[in-house]
Amino acid sequence: MRRSPGIAVDEPAELEIIRMRRRHLKGVMAIERQVYPRPWSPNLFLSEMSELRNRSYLVAKMGRETVGYGGIMCYGEEAHVTTIAVDPEYHRRKIGTRILYELVEEAIKMGARAVSLEVRVSNWGAQRLYSQFGFRPVGIRKNYYQETGEDAVVMWVDNVRSRDYYDQLERIISQVPDGIRPD
Repeated sequence: MRRSPGIAVDEPAELEIIRMRRRHLKGVMAIERQVYPRPWSPNLFLSEMSELRNRSYLVAKMGRETVGYGGIMCYGEEAHVTTIAVDPEYHRRKIGTRILYELVEEAIKMGARAVSLEVRVSNWGAQRLYSQFGFRPVGIRKNYYQETGEDAVVMWVDNVRSRDYYDQLERIISQVPDGIRPD
């Protein structure tokens, strides 16, 4: 706690990234319903979380509050970001950057050499974030988002196990503010 003259002021909570568990689903689903027109079901999350060998689902917590989450699956040398979201109240605080950083780290641990994802063609903010991580557009999936008919941009990054990519990750994470950056 920081002290001002005669006034106690709470320090902002630090971001903690942990493995998603069943107990996190209430917070995850609250975000899911805010950011996706057709949210995943809790059962889909439970099914994905049970695949420990080739999937990793993480939650971002500030204190007791779930503020974001993400998931990745890995088959052989290819990983795919299955979902990533941040509570709209916490946008523009680099939480998405930290989640994506952790997902890429998980992909590397699982043996990936390349990572892919899909993103709405209209989601320029997310596309900019992914570009910082070296993802580049490689194609379009027509009408991928069935609820709106919107196309998806397929983005891909190669050589995530290279020294150059490691250096890129370190540059990205060094620009994340204290409290959001990993210890």
